[in-house]
Amino acid sequence: MKILFDFLPIALFFGMFKYAEGNKDWAATTATDWLGFMVSGGVVGPAEAPVLLATVVVIVATLAQILWLKTRGQKVDAMLWISLGLVTVLGSATIYFHSESFIKWKPTVLYWVMGGALLFGQLVLKKNGIKSLMGAQMSLPDSVWRVVNLSWVGFFAVMGCLNLWVAFNFSTATWVNFKLFGGLGLMVVFVLLQAVYLNKHIKPGTTP
Repeated sequence: MKILFDFLPIALFFGMFKYAEGNKDWAATTATDWLGFMVSGGVVGPAEAPVLLATVVVIVATLAQILWLKTRGQKVDAMLWISLGLVTVLGSATIYFHSESFIKWKPTVLYWVMGGALLFGQLVLKKNGIKSLMGAQMSLPDSVWRVVNLSWVGFFAVMGCLNLWVAFNFSTATWVNFKLFGGLGLMVVFVLLQAVYLNKHIKPGTTP
């Protein structure tokens, strides 16, 4: 359920973009009415309106996630706070400058922040971030935990680069599709490969 919760803003971004892309005149009028006071020039054209409206939706959705967790007395992960900060800053730049380039950087920066945090923790703080998250659920040798942690570092690094490649070499519509289906699909594949690796090393009496 958590992965669905985490991907909810992306799914809403996708839904708004696709709807607005299919109704560009409505999107341009709505974006100008709603966002005209925030954008340079005060008018949003049909070409940039879909991504601007989708950007507003993802900002609101991310904020709503945090408020939902807060009202239920649950802890808000640091990465969710970082995600809110990134989507607000880069999203605001996207809206003001009428340019999707800023919001396209958001997934990459978030991937690299997560990977960098795991690498910094292992090399500098001598703390394994993945073991801290999963150590209570399974018992593994420290050498295996190091491999698992570094594999996540590598995954996040590759995903960050892949996002930029798709974002700036293909259409915005293709990038939006990749952002949802590609990101989620590659994450599922990676987690399954991790499960296969962990099953080979997990100690008896614990579950992966």
